[in-house]
Amino acid sequence: MVVGAGPVGENVADRARAAGLTTAVVENELIGGECSYWACMPSKALLRPVTARADARRVPGLRGSVQGPLDVAEVFAHRDYYASNWKDDGQVSWLESIGVDIHRGRGRLTGPRRVTVEAPSGERYTLTARHAVVVCTGSRAVVPDLPGVAGANPWTSRDATSAAKVPGRLVVVGGGVVAAEMATAWQALGSRVTVLVRGKGLLAKMEPFAGELIAEALTEAGATVRTGTSVAAVERREGGSGPVTVVLEDGDRIEADEILFATGRAPRTDDIGLDTVGLKPGSWLEVDESCRVGGTDWLYGVGDVNHRALMTHEGKYQARVAGAAIAARAQGEPLDTARWGAHSATADHAAVPQVVFTDPEAAAVGLTLAEAEATGRRVRAVDYDMASVSGSGLYADGYRGHARMVVDLDRETVLGVTFVGPGVAELLHSATVAVAGEVPIARLWHAVPAYPTISEVWLRLLETYRG
Repeated sequence: MVVGAGPVGENVADRARAAGLTTAVVENELIGGECSYWACMPSKALLRPVTARADARRVPGLRGSVQGPLDVAEVFAHRDYYASNWKDDGQVSWLESIGVDIHRGRGRLTGPRRVTVEAPSGERYTLTARHAVVVCTGSRAVVPDLPGVAGANPWTSRDATSAAKVPGRLVVVGGGVVAAEMATAWQALGSRVTVLVRGKGLLAKMEPFAGELIAEALTEAGATVRTGTSVAAVERREGGSGPVTVVLEDGDRIEADEILFATGRAPRTDDIGLDTVGLKPGSWLEVDESCRVGGTDWLYGVGDVNHRALMTHEGKYQARVAGAAIAARAQGEPLDTARWGAHSATADHAAVPQVVFTDPEAAAVGLTLAEAEATGRRVRAVDYDMASVSGSGLYADGYRGHARMVVDLDRETVLGVTFVGPGVAELLHSATVAVAGEVPIARLWHAVPAYPTISEVWLRLLETYRG
């Protein structure tokens, strides 16, 4: 039984079904979940025209043809297409084609291996799993409890990716991935964007230069980025319409047409019956390397709910691991939960890849320099200006970017890599292979990058390391 049929739940169901188990999913919204309709797909559909135009403006012979504004209606239509117009027929057909039973409604645990479903009709019935129940209910956006927020009708990430009208003025509160990406998208679509960051800069979990380069680009595009700034209150007339006034802790007031809070996530576990199995409602689920919840032999928490790595691709990776583990346990087979074993989600700790689809893009995998130093290892950061790579100059006039490779000096393997610059997203998997494979520097020296591509930055990093 899988509770939650987003991409993570779908993949658990697929892997368990492929291993020969009968499988069912319970979903109270759209099959396909947050990523398909309100996150990854619609946000990247909004951002692709933005980055394509920015790239074209840096290419001689083309820049003069792309100086006008984006066609907002066409961008929205593109976004709607990739969000399947908020219909899940295709995802339903796929689950049915692999033999997974679909139960529409709200699923709640009502005891070990038991899930009670409340259907849209009001009907209630209970399903019992022979082997496992998997919670894949994901996470939701957190809106801070500030004076005036409740009646201000603020945007969350769902509104920012699905809105059908460009606000004249948009305030974005937050400094993470959602804040950076949505500020980029809506500024390019015509909003006057102000980003309010409580900390020192954008993308605090990445290398510092990533947030610095993106903030610089946002500012050049016309946005305002204010760091070290906290919101004290929000004012909007009753009904949550009309202009919104953002009151800052220092007393400044900013008027806008919409306000987006991109201030973190919380688990969707408050109303799924955790209390019936001895767990705390609303909590993140603590799991082992196979994603099985501690203290149980039947309950799994996969994806955002376990708080290991809140990204769709990482949740799907966990789903593949958990599905294999569930099947092995059901068939009485031994598990391989050693580091990088078939039933161990090791990459959650050692090789999490992430791309921020801003202009410039930021792509990273593994540990930052600060994280690596905190482990007590002997490490070294190797930096390189990506504008010095021949392929970068061919890609765009005035290319700006930076690369960093973090090396374990004792093992001479790569612990982490960060690229920032136009077009770097597709460089990331090479870095992920190097980090997850723990490929020795001496062997990477023999991985020859094609000339002239941006990927030649790998050679330059290795040359810099060798001196």
